[in-house]
Amino acid sequence: MVIDHDDADDVTQEVFIKVHKAIDRFREDAQLFTWIYRITTNECLSFLNKKKRRFFLPLEDVSKELSNKLDTAPNIGGDEIQKKLQKALLKLPDKQRLVFNMKYYDDMSYEQISEITKTSVGALKASYHHATKKIEDFLTQD
Repeated sequence: MVIDHDDADDVTQEVFIKVHKAIDRFREDAQLFTWIYRITTNECLSFLNKKKRRFFLPLEDVSKELSNKLDTAPNIGGDEIQKKLQKALLKLPDKQRLVFNMKYYDDMSYEQISEITKTSVGALKASYHHATKKIEDFLTQD
C-alpha cells in the first residue's frame, strides 16, 4: 500500500506497537489474524492520509511520488508488467487499492475482507470490480 520500503518499515513498527499496547483488549470475537490485519489496514490508510496532509499534496501528486519510487528504488524488483501493475494500483482510490490487494495478492475471500474492513460483501465486490476495470483500462492504454 505504501510502496516505499522505509515507509513500510515505519508502518509495520507502528502496527506492532499498537498490537502490543492493545493485546489485552483483544476480545477473541474475531481471529487474531483479522484483528491485526484491521489494525494494519487502518495504519496504512492513516499513514497515506498523513503524508497527503503533511506535504499539502493532492492525491495525484502522492500517487506520482510513489510511482516515481517504483522506477528509482533499488530494492523494488519485478519486470516491467509488474511495475506497470503497481503504477495502475497507485491510480486507484485507497479503499479500492486495499480491496484489490487483499483479494488479488492475499487471496482473501470477500467474507474475510468484510470482517476486516467492516464493509458489506456486496460493496467489496463492487469495489473489486471497479478496481479491476480501472487497472485493465490503465494496462491497455498504450
